Amino acid sequence: METSSLAAFGHAEMLAALASGFSTVTLLISPTTEGEGLSYEAGLANAIAGGERAALIEPAEPDALENLLWAEAVPDVTCEPVLPIGTRRQVTRLSAKALTGEDAVIALPERAPYGSLDVDTEACTLCLSCVSLCPSGALADNPDLPQLRFQEDACLQCGICANVCPENAISLTPQLNLSSEALSHRVVHEEEPFACIECGAPFGVRSTVMRITEKLAGKHSMFASQDAIRMIQMCDDCRVNAAYHSKNNPFAAGERPRVRTTEDYPSKRRDH
Repeated sequence: METSSLAAFGHAEMLAALASGFSTVTLLISPTTEGEGLSYEAGLANAIAGGERAALIEPAEPDALENLLWAEAVPDVTCEPVLPIGTRRQVTRLSAKALTGEDAVIALPERAPYGSLDVDTEACTLCLSCVSLCPSGALADNPDLPQLRFQEDACLQCGICANVCPENAISLTPQLNLSSEALSHRVVHEEEPFACIECGAPFGVRSTVMRITEKLAGKHSMFASQDAIRMIQMCDDCRVNAAYHSKNNPFAAGERPRVRTTEDYPSKRRDH
């Protein structure tokens, strides 16, 4: 089969061919073909298929090509052919399920675009920096509870979450999970929310609020008084209200002076 760009023929296409009924996939590359990328794609396809089913050949002459093709071992087709359709990730998943015949978890090589992650719950403070920068939406929060949720099927293993985490609490595991659990979000870390000491509305994480209180109470000039310490444990609305009614109200600075305009300067000259 001739392709216009062999570099665009990746692991998803190799697996689709195997799941459609082909026994092996052999790529004939030329000296101008980007071989490193294709070699990795073939290795990834073999890791998912569970055997040496994809290979690259680069013969120097026609006779060598014939020898390579005839010398290649052709294993029997063991799966029921399927029609892999959808995105490349969906094609990979459908093909892998057809080739393995079970909801397995397949270990993959480094840099694979599929995988899971582990969260050190002792180190994670639920700051959700990872959620805000996740490009695929694999990481998500819960607007009602302090939770970090993860959808394995959407994870690209790009490593942004692990790099941006200020606590170094995230580590990546390259793998392909074929079970249905990988298609939905699961909670990887959650904590008890902290209730505002004024209105009782939940906000933030209890462990974080208590840690901040412990570090600032009586140890920082802005939190020397008991009233200032209480503001740490208030929600945004109650904190503003408490600051407005405090002795040193920052909002009670009086009326701001009128802004001078160009009209003020000619009138000043006329007066003199």
